[in-house]
Amino acid sequence: MTTADIFEETIAALSGNKVRSGLTMLGIVIGISSVIAMVAIGQGAQGSIQSSIQSIGSNLVLVMPGQQRGAGMQVSTGRGSARSLTQDDADAIGAEVALAQAVAPEISSRYQITSKGKNTNTSVVGTTAAYPSVRNVEIEQGSFITEQNIRSLSKVAVLGPITRDDLFGEDADAIGQTIRIKNIEFKVIGVTKEKGGSGFSNPDDTIFVPLSSAQRFLAGDTYVTTISVQAESADAMTEIQQQITDLLLARHNIADATLADFSIMNQADIISTASSVTQTFTILLAAIAGISLVVGGIGIMNMMLTTVTERTREIGLRKAIGAKRKDISAQFLVEAVLLTFIGGSIGIFLGWAVSFGVSYFNLVQTQVTLSSVLLAFGVSAGIGIVFGYYPARRAASLNPIEALRYE
Repeated sequence: MTTADIFEETIAALSGNKVRSGLTMLGIVIGISSVIAMVAIGQGAQGSIQSSIQSIGSNLVLVMPGQQRGAGMQVSTGRGSARSLTQDDADAIGAEVALAQAVAPEISSRYQITSKGKNTNTSVVGTTAAYPSVRNVEIEQGSFITEQNIRSLSKVAVLGPITRDDLFGEDADAIGQTIRIKNIEFKVIGVTKEKGGSGFSNPDDTIFVPLSSAQRFLAGDTYVTTISVQAESADAMTEIQQQITDLLLARHNIADATLADFSIMNQADIISTASSVTQTFTILLAAIAGISLVVGGIGIMNMMLTTVTERTREIGLRKAIGAKRKDISAQFLVEAVLLTFIGGSIGIFLGWAVSFGVSYFNLVQTQVTLSSVLLAFGVSAGIGIVFGYYPARRAASLNPIEALRYE
């Protein structure tokens, strides 16, 4: 029996009962499309998170206050909420750490902002002139904070585009306008370019003011909540992190590094942690969707066993005229594989369409990769072989005399 004969018989057998074949393939279609869509959503989320983290700066090292957990300590101070870093620490990092290309201390908190009858609650960041280069902030209108503004305690502000829209209307000219923070008037001197983001840390929904003004008029102290340091290169991240640690331990008179009253994270560590979480999330989604593939495979086995029963006399007749066991086995195995092949192809297209639709309507960013498509296609073919093997073997092992007697 030639290969062409096997395929001809297979197509004739599957087309003989189109409804049953279609319903059987439906399980594979749903399973494959679910796996591709879920993996695409997970990988899209991973790419979106990585992009958001990379957008906060280049080769960035973050120094935050907060006593780390040490020996015998049951509770650690909330990271970023303690008061252990000052402007002098930032100046020392800039002066003594050779690998530090730029340093930008900041103090941030949320305030109610008012202007011309409108108000919003947003994050106010007091910082220095180095902040745009360290945190990849670009100015769309006006200018950013200058060293002169910091020295003279100027009450000036730079708005993010979302804050500008909330306070003055969409795409309004806010330069020269006045806003009130804690009932203190600040003059708007600039608006930043849109970066994209969401949540409480959205850089587009932020107001920047001079660090000295924020400390004097808003916070009432000289501490800073974060020191952002830009390393010369990605390769220098680990070394600069160690240099900053040694410097601050010496400045704060701390001999035991486990009792440090600050913590340091670099951008690479943040990306690695976020990627690990999203990768686990993607695997979980794919595993859940993969259950439907197993159900679809069981459906194929059930159909093939039914087909073997229905075609028992045909099998007996083929054996009686000289068909070999391998010919019978190959015929039924090819039927099972072809079912999953067709179902898998439709499932791949449907999964891509669902992923495109989700991304098109801005529900979630998705990313369909060639590896996920090949994996889904390989799994579908494997299911056809695994779940089609037993019915094919059962058909091949039928006794021709008993098969011919079957009613």
